[in-house]
Amino acid sequence: MPKTCDPLPPQRVAFIGLGVMGYPMAGHLAKAGHAVTVYNRSAAKAAHWVAEHGHASAATPRLAAAGAAIVFACVGNDDDLRSVTLGADGAFAGMAPGAVFVDHTTASAEVARELSAAATALGLQFIDAPVSGGNLGAINGALTVMCGGDGAAFATVRPVAMAFAKAVTLIGASGAGQLAKMVNQTAIAGVLQGLAEAIAFGQRAGLDMAIVLDVIGKGAAQSWQMDNRGPTMVKGEFDFGFAVDWMRKDLGLVLDEARRNGATLPVTALVDQFYADVQAAGGNRLDTSSLLTRLTRGEG
Repeated sequence: MPKTCDPLPPQRVAFIGLGVMGYPMAGHLAKAGHAVTVYNRSAAKAAHWVAEHGHASAATPRLAAAGAAIVFACVGNDDDLRSVTLGADGAFAGMAPGAVFVDHTTASAEVARELSAAATALGLQFIDAPVSGGNLGAINGALTVMCGGDGAAFATVRPVAMAFAKAVTLIGASGAGQLAKMVNQTAIAGVLQGLAEAIAFGQRAGLDMAIVLDVIGKGAAQSWQMDNRGPTMVKGEFDFGFAVDWMRKDLGLVLDEARRNGATLPVTALVDQFYADVQAAGGNRLDTSSLLTRLTRGEG
């Protein structure tokens, strides 16, 4: 089913960062007919992407961005983002005036505002656009994208980004996209801890939790996490999905921002420490639903 009513003219775009999210996102841009040049810190990953999708790769972010109307990026953190945007080999140095840089990294609102100002000084445009939906959302082209920045730049980006998204929404000024993602992660942390406790309680009570989740999932307790992670939690399967290390990074951003704006987040701070326990037990790369392991560890 098409996501837009009218065909979108092909655009020349770049994609920087071919991790578990960026690799399929860039692939959807190629499938939508856009001319895509990719850059990845590991050149082998970029070569693999080109072998699968065609198009081109470049040796630096600057070369990838040259001639692109829109440059998308999805990297690890604030410092990674600065490294691919700023400096002689950064994307900003290769972008033409008026081009738009779209950052899908989950990063701080501060770095979004910093890079937006740097882009503006160079005659460029910058949109912070973190995503929700995980790796499956990226693979299926069904991400939710939360954007901060200028309305005109957003209007340019939105129809192109719909190649890998089910919703692309402008939240507010620069940094608002990152703040909205922090809201998202705060909500998920609380839901997952509640779900973990509910499953652990039900198992202790001797209930068949597959049946229980099927029943309560049709009522007020229903959530995406219950539908998609509840069954795997009951089976003790956690080797997939959004890793604990990534969630701790994201919750660190949330808690840093809360210290700045005065928000009180006691549950979020507690769940962050629970994730630290999971890391200490070697669960760094387990799915975030592995909060359950804290409550069932040692049970046969």
